[in-house]
Amino acid sequence: MTNLDHGKFTRVTTVFHSLLALDVFFLFFTGYGIMFNDELWWLASLMGGTAGVAAVHRVAGAGLVALVVFWIVLQVISPTGRSNFREILPKRGDMEAFVQDIRFMLGRADERHPNARQFAGHTADEVPLLSYVGKGVVFIFAIELTLLTISGLLIWSKTGIMDLFATKAAAMAFVVFHGLLGVIMLMGVMFHIYEHGFHPAFYPIETKAFIPRSMVPEHHGDGEPEGTGIENLSLSPSWRWASTVMGSFVVIGIVSVLLGSLFDEGYPVPREIAIGGGPTNLLLTVGINIGIFVLLFGLVLSMYGNVLRVRWERELEKEVSEEGRTATDGGEPAED
Repeated sequence: MTNLDHGKFTRVTTVFHSLLALDVFFLFFTGYGIMFNDELWWLASLMGGTAGVAAVHRVAGAGLVALVVFWIVLQVISPTGRSNFREILPKRGDMEAFVQDIRFMLGRADERHPNARQFAGHTADEVPLLSYVGKGVVFIFAIELTLLTISGLLIWSKTGIMDLFATKAAAMAFVVFHGLLGVIMLMGVMFHIYEHGFHPAFYPIETKAFIPRSMVPEHHGDGEPEGTGIENLSLSPSWRWASTVMGSFVVIGIVSVLLGSLFDEGYPVPREIAIGGGPTNLLLTVGINIGIFVLLFGLVLSMYGNVLRVRWERELEKEVSEEGRTATDGGEPAED
């Protein structure tokens, strides 16, 4: 265990993260089950056909609206929410880190900015817990989820949109916009799964999003650690091949979904509102199914993270129980 294990989410945030992940995964499974109904025929069949997939997609969409509204209200009414919101606002140090990282990539700086080296042996006092990359991910996801929610509500009834705007083109435009946003978010989610599931320091999963910070000690052992303890980590024997395979799957899945969205008449301008039914191709079918496999793997990782949280809670309860018995027997309970 090292400082890198320290949780950064509150309990509410960890629960929200898990619910949001579950809901978004179902939206992806159902949305692409509809979009790529040729390549993902098995997924549509599994969910009761096109009508069943559409029904699950709408239920998950309603769940997303509820989660987004809950989160916005929480950020406004709770002191922790307002504090967290202030923490993710871009600051001068973020821009400086971004500029220096660009200069580093261009060979005009000797090293990356310290704020961007969160996992390079620096302590929490030396670098912000959320780098400009992390803040960017939060803002991009927030904007995408908001736009997906709005466009999803608008196309809930395509005939209603056509009546409202007196043209079928409006409904097609919103469908295309909704699908394009979904493809962009899909790429981000795949990278998110890879980043937090295959980081060499956290493989096979980063537990910060699942174990709340209230359950994680500030340090391990006696006294304050001098560094992050990253030097004490050892690379898992399976990390190299596992990260290589999953990295390849992520690239194949993203490229296949992009190509498939072109073939299936969703972009740039569909000829009909009905989607799917484009030219079939074995490689494209395999690639899109690999992309869905990556999402399914992400869902499994999310469930595994919650299993680890439950096991962590049980271990803490066991320690508290043993400390209580020690005190009852006349021993000295451990200090908090």
